Order: sequence, then C-alpha cells, then structure tokens
Amino acid sequence: MKKLHIYLLMLSVFTFLFCCTTKNAQQNNVDITGKTWKLIEINGQPLKLKDPKNNPYFSLNKADMRYSGKGGCNGVGGSFEIKQDIMRIKFNQGMSTMMACDDLETEQLFTKALLSADNYSVNGNTLTLNKARMAPLAKFILQK
Repeated sequence: MKKLHIYLLMLSVFTFLFCCTTKNAQQNNVDITGKTWKLIEINGQPLKLKDPKNNPYFSLNKADMRYSGKGGCNGVGGSFEIKQDIMRIKFNQGMSTMMACDDLETEQLFTKALLSADNYSVNGNTLTLNKARMAPLAKFILQK
C-alpha cells in the first residue's frame, strides 16, 4: 500500500511538472513578426544613446520574410528565416544606408547582434536575441 502511495505521488509530481513546462513553452512561443522591437540592451549593457530619437529598432515582415529597421541613423534590412516552434532565427546580410552618424558604435553593435543571433526568447514584452547558449546579444522591448 505504501508503494502505491509513493507511485501516485510521483505520478502527480511528474504530471504537474509536465503541465508547467508545456505552459511555459506555449507562453514563450510568441509570434514576434509584425511587431516593432526597440533595442534596450546590447551585450549585457543598458543602451546609452547620445540622442534618444536614434534608438535602434527592427521589425519582421513574415509575408515576404524580410526584416527592416534602423540602427540609429542608418536604415538596415534583409531577409530572415524563423522557426517559431523551436525559437530559432537567422538574419541574413542585407542592405544598410551609409550616412555618417554620431553614434556608429551602437549601430555597428546592433547590426552585429542581428547577424550573429541564432535563437531568441520572449518574456512578456521583452525579446532577447541569443547566440547558442551564450549570454544574450541584445534585448528589445515591444514598441507601442
């Protein structure tokens, strides 16, 4: 009888853990396309801009599988690939305008983060681009 209770207790725990894991996976499996994502952190450091109007951002257009945005003062864009079920993403080298800017370092870090990312995670209104299991490359908030 005692073994039956232990068995039922273990079964309850495994069922609970499975349900929680499935629920978290579904919450993180958010469609990130069709939204504008504003950069707030790069390489683990909060974004410090000389001019807040030049905040880097990007959006993903699923219809033509293209991304577009602004690295600060220069426009960026190209194609992308996404596998939402496993939260994988790949930004392909695209175009960029070449205007002289006050803050080219942030712009270059932003572009490098996009092109280096191979996966992402979502927590509420925060999108994180990652490379493998290393520290996050960049964090973005949903622009409203």
